[in-house]
Amino acid sequence: MTARKRAPSGTTAAAAAAAAQPKSQETTTAASATTIDPPIAPPKSGTILKLSLLLIVPYAYLILFHYRVDGDLKRSILINAALSLTGFFVTRTLIPVASRYVLRRGLFGYDINKKGTPQGSVKVPESLGIAVGIVFLVLAIIFQYFNFTSDSNWLVEYNAALASICFMTLLGFVDDVLDVPWRVKLILPSFAALPLLMAYAGHTTIIIPKPLIPYVGLEVLDLGWMYKLYMWLLAVFCTNSINIHAGLNGLEVGQTVVIASAILIHNAMQIGASTDSEYKQAHAFSIYLVQPLLATSLALLSYNWYPSSVFVGDTYTYFAGMTMAVAGILGHFSETLLIFFIPQVLNFLLSLPQLSGYVKCPRHRLPRFDPQTGLLTGTNDGTVVNLFLRQFGRMSEKSLCILLLIFQAIGCCFCFVLRWFLAGWYK
Repeated sequence: MTARKRAPSGTTAAAAAAAAQPKSQETTTAASATTIDPPIAPPKSGTILKLSLLLIVPYAYLILFHYRVDGDLKRSILINAALSLTGFFVTRTLIPVASRYVLRRGLFGYDINKKGTPQGSVKVPESLGIAVGIVFLVLAIIFQYFNFTSDSNWLVEYNAALASICFMTLLGFVDDVLDVPWRVKLILPSFAALPLLMAYAGHTTIIIPKPLIPYVGLEVLDLGWMYKLYMWLLAVFCTNSINIHAGLNGLEVGQTVVIASAILIHNAMQIGASTDSEYKQAHAFSIYLVQPLLATSLALLSYNWYPSSVFVGDTYTYFAGMTMAVAGILGHFSETLLIFFIPQVLNFLLSLPQLSGYVKCPRHRLPRFDPQTGLLTGTNDGTVVNLFLRQFGRMSEKSLCILLLIFQAIGCCFCFVLRWFLAGWYK
């Protein structure tokens, strides 16, 4: 098989671009396959079952038992959950099939964090996020039959949301295949968010925090076009932040699973505590998007968890980021969503000097791997991954990923505590 590695550009800016999406693999393409590659390792079902129980049980308890949810609303949520469960098994079955096709087309990578070991020479199928994106979109379209009528006020925004997610998934796959420059990567979500922005018919107002009302003189402020600009920037940030905070087996999908679980719990709490039907529908709308995202992502994680059998590619990171951005925007909890993204915000701030070209940026901003010990050592690159290694010392890739996901969960818990503390005083 004739193969090539992604060649770094001779310019500093292009080198910084590649670091905008640090990966634990080097994508390789080839014209044709001359050998039959072995099947990928089976899914890690035990790990996913434990993680699912840990993350889903609190949400299920809130929706089914703790709060009295309207019958029709609960019915729609349960139908969506049943479709999502089906999507989990379909995705789990589809990934090995898709893996054979991408290997046949020469779209695979080598795990850089295992270089120098037997696992480092194994061809790992790339861009398997396309399987998750396809299943998600099919489920979301089928769900319309059960929940929306032709005159539904939410149908236009729902289809616009799916158009943005589909657009972003396609652009992510194009990036995986063509390896577009980093400056183009940054603006791809800008185009994908257009269907959502054009179809958005919701409010453009914000509630002024109570301590600021005497100074502003208003309780509600209409931002107009500035609110849509904020929506656009949020979509761009969420999409790129998942792509940048990467580089370990299971990290991209793991952070998505944690944030998606937090979004579901937040939506359940808001539905249970509110008496406003329109407010409840907005949060239910978010649930309709995030439940299938969580289910299909768990299926992907069963193959992507350490040691990874597949790589998710930019296809998945763009898809997941856009889906959560859409859920936060149309669910009207964008402020809460940003707090859920605390680790991603920190990672972005640490990355700015290198991404802007002020500090020299290597192609892969990954830790150094020692094949003798199997441990990773942090470098001076501006990422949370390297920051944790510098602060906590050398550790294995699996341990580091678990630590980062715990940090993600702590950030989400901090958001809930902050909302509880500020309730009634801030807004």
